[in-house]
Formats: sequence, structure tokens, C-alpha cells
Amino acid sequence: MKLSVLDLAPVPDGSSFADALRNSADLAQHAEALGYERYWLAEHHNMPGIASAATPLVIQHVAAATRTIRVGAGGIMLPNHAPLVVAEQFGTLATLFPGRIDLGLGRAPGTDQPTMRALRRYMAGAETFPDDVVELLGFLGDATDGQVHAFPGQGTHVPVWILGSSTFGAQLAAYLGLPYAFASHFAPDFLHQAAATYRAQFRPSAWLDKPYFMMGMGCFAAETDEEARFLRTSMQQTFANLRLGRPGKLQPPVRDYETRFAPSVRAGVDHALSCSATGGPETLRAEFLRVTADLHPDEVILATQVFDHAARKRSYAIAAEVLRGL
Repeated sequence: MKLSVLDLAPVPDGSSFADALRNSADLAQHAEALGYERYWLAEHHNMPGIASAATPLVIQHVAAATRTIRVGAGGIMLPNHAPLVVAEQFGTLATLFPGRIDLGLGRAPGTDQPTMRALRRYMAGAETFPDDVVELLGFLGDATDGQVHAFPGQGTHVPVWILGSSTFGAQLAAYLGLPYAFASHFAPDFLHQAAATYRAQFRPSAWLDKPYFMMGMGCFAAETDEEARFLRTSMQQTFANLRLGRPGKLQPPVRDYETRFAPSVRAGVDHALSCSATGGPETLRAEFLRVTADLHPDEVILATQVFDHAARKRSYAIAAEVLRGL
């Protein structure tokens, strides 16, 4: 089972966007040295605690700081963009960093309605997602007789993934014969159903001859269970504040998280983060096996938002040591 890193370029309270982007490059170098398979960044907008809004630029920043690890988008929210522009951006990245670029595509806008309008998407976006994916695949494939081509992009064959949190993406990935990644690190409800649907309906394609399934998982590792649970409270506060409509920067961990939010809010956060492994090495291993036992993913991508950068790096180091080879 391969292990990878999902990074939202979090901005800790008291730090800057520049700090967050430097941390992403440093964490990517760390992940590369630890043997992680890929390092993905995600597109979000109008979020003061996330520095990866201009996702292709951050991918370039990270790829330039590393040598061998695959770098990509997990994902690009395709309703926000014209397929040709995405093909040109990722064709350029693939030209600069041959054999190292991935393109994960999401159907959600990754933001709110006012921001969607600011992104100039006045027409329907999510409804045309399947057609947009097919168009994008065409731009990245071999030359055709069409009048419009992606330069760079044409012939780069950048690996395209479908991302999702429901069975819709699973069905589309299966139909097109593409790898599929499920966002279980924050939306676990349809995880088992989507995995089964994808594998059952998969059709071999020029891109992939058999299904390849990745699942997202929260991961908070430390030397002890108590310290890992403490580090996790930064992520729990982020999710709680989002549910309360007050997004902000990543907050320091706290010892009194349970008293800061209403039980109903905490219950929602616990459910959203239920596909997580938290603890010292032995507990981390047991929780990881529990979550993945019935799914047998080909790859797990770990999302670890920890306030202290050194502690975040240590979490990924412990995870690599404990989980590799399972």
C-alpha cells in the first residue's frame, strides 16, 4: 500500500502566507526523503487559512523544491476553469517536471456562491463536469484534427484522476477508466459504497488497465497517544469553526477542546474526521488497519494539519515508519 501527502498549505495563526508556502516546500522535501509516493495540493478560495488557491503555482513551487516525488493537484476544481486553461497549465508543469505531475479533478467549486461568481463562472459548471473531463483528456492526449490544441499540453498525457465524495465520481472514473481518489479524510459517508462501485464498474482504458483506488485519511502521529490527540485539536477547531461559519487561520492545539464547542458541533466534527488515525506508533498502526481493513486501497493519502511545522513533519515521519508495508 502506497502512502502519499495531501497538503492544503495551512496558515497557522500568527504566521503569513509566505510562511505557509515555505512550509509546504519544506514538507515536500521531507516527504520525498521519507519515501512518500506523491505530494498533492488542493484548490480552495476565500479561505484565510489556506495558501493553495493558485494551485498550479504552488505545485510549481513544490516541484522545483523537490527532485523525485510526484507533485500534483488533489484537486483542481474543474467548474472554476476552462478545460483548455487547465490543460495548458498542467501541460506546462509536465514539460518543466517530466514524469512527476498529477492532475486530480473535483466537481465541487471548493468555495461559496459569492466566490463562485467572482471566479467568473456564471454558467452551469458541475453539471458539465463529465464533458469537461473528456475535453480536458483530449487536450492532454495525442494530436487530433480539432482546431483548438493545448500548447504545452498536447501529447503530455498527464495522469488525470477523478476525485469525489459520493458515488458520482466513482461511476465517472470507472466509465472513463481513470484512477479514483475518495475524500474520506473529511467526507466519509459514501466511502465503502464508492469504492465498491468504482471497482465493479471499471472499464480498462488507454489511461489505466485496472482500477486504482486511493482514499484520504486524517493522520495525527506523535510519540504518545496523548500528544497526538493534543495535536489533532488544531484540525478539530478548524472543522468546528467552519461549521459555525467563521473560517480562519489554523489555531494552536488546546487541552480544553471539549469545552469550547457545543456537543452538536463536536459530534459533526467527529463524524467528518472519523476516517483518521491518531496516536503513538502502536495506536496509529491499529487505527490505520481498522479504517482500511475492508477497503484494501491501492494508496492512502494522509492529511495532517498540525499547528507546529516541526510536529507536522514528525507526524509524517512516524506515519511513514509505522505504516509503510502494511
